[in-house]
Amino acid sequence: MKLQQLRYVVEVFRRNLNVSEAADALFTSQPGVSKQIRLLEDELGVQIFIRSGKRIVAVTPAGLSVLEMAEQVLRHVQNIKHIGDEFSDAHQGVLNIAATHHVARFRLQATLKQMAEHYPDVQLSVRQSTPAQMAEWVRNGEVDFAIGQDMPAGIHNLKLLPCGTWRYGLLVPAGHDLCRLPAVAWSDLAAHPLLAYSFAFQSTSSAARAALKARMHDLHIALESDDAQLLKDYVRFGLGVALIDAQAYLPEQDGDLVLLDVAALFEPTEYHVALREDALLRHYQYDFLQWLHPDLTHDRVRKLLFAPAVEDFSI
Repeated sequence: MKLQQLRYVVEVFRRNLNVSEAADALFTSQPGVSKQIRLLEDELGVQIFIRSGKRIVAVTPAGLSVLEMAEQVLRHVQNIKHIGDEFSDAHQGVLNIAATHHVARFRLQATLKQMAEHYPDVQLSVRQSTPAQMAEWVRNGEVDFAIGQDMPAGIHNLKLLPCGTWRYGLLVPAGHDLCRLPAVAWSDLAAHPLLAYSFAFQSTSSAARAALKARMHDLHIALESDDAQLLKDYVRFGLGVALIDAQAYLPEQDGDLVLLDVAALFEPTEYHVALREDALLRHYQYDFLQWLHPDLTHDRVRKLLFAPAVEDFSI
């Protein structure tokens, strides 16, 4: 058994069983990948993938077990490399980050500036996506940290570190009927087309939980976007009212709009950093987390990583 073979089976799985794409990602040939996977299956005496002709179409139950352990082995190999890197040069390396649009636009810039100033030889990479997609990237090792609102909880081998609170606000045009209400209720939201983040009403999100508690099942979602600026623009166009992170409202730029307080409709919500619980963090990664939020000191991060999981009984 070779590490190369484990990398091949894992990459094929990550590429939705597309051997050609896996070969391109690994800078090798498709026949070479197929041959090494066959050799591994012969050695193990089990079939990892189900094939139809020359195409891989599914994963066997035994294959799922092999893939899970192969990912762990490759992660441990990477951690061993990190140990060597840490002792050879603690100021060089790579930091791959994923963030929601709001975090990338409003929270991440100052932290990245500090990283660039203190660790100029660390290669930074930032990707933007939804919380669910980012959690998957962390789980399979494509990024080191994922930072955002409504990060999905309960994913195996992932830890969520709190890094600040946020609240929803309702963005409406100046003079809108909702501005005259003493408080906005869920029934008021249901009476208007709603613009929201694409993850806002996914099953595990704070907005979805709040709507479920309020028995709101017929909300009219007119637009979903992770871009707060796009949501603002469509409020201006008259498409509806927008449920946004209140910190995205900039009075100097958004003076033609009004941000209504709807915090009472939602449970307190936190930003989280998602990372693998078996990750071996380098010194610059600990510094990044502390610059992101002062509560994430080296000692506190270590304690949070090794603390037992807390169940969410909010519903």
